Amino acid sequence: MTSDNFKDQCSDMTKEFNIQIPCRLAERVEAYAKENNADIAGVVIEALDTFLRDQKNK
Repeated sequence: MTSDNFKDQCSDMTKEFNIQIPCRLAERVEAYAKENNADIAGVVIEALDTFLRDQKNK
């Protein structure tokens, strides 16, 4: 997807997703966020972005 297409689909630079994840994973995310003085959304965004970037480089 090019950045022009993205702009056509999203008027805002963020998009809300509601997902269900296993409780144990949610607990790990919460613990990591607390230990690193970060918010949960930021941890999830960073983890997902890192994962997707790594997949692109394979």
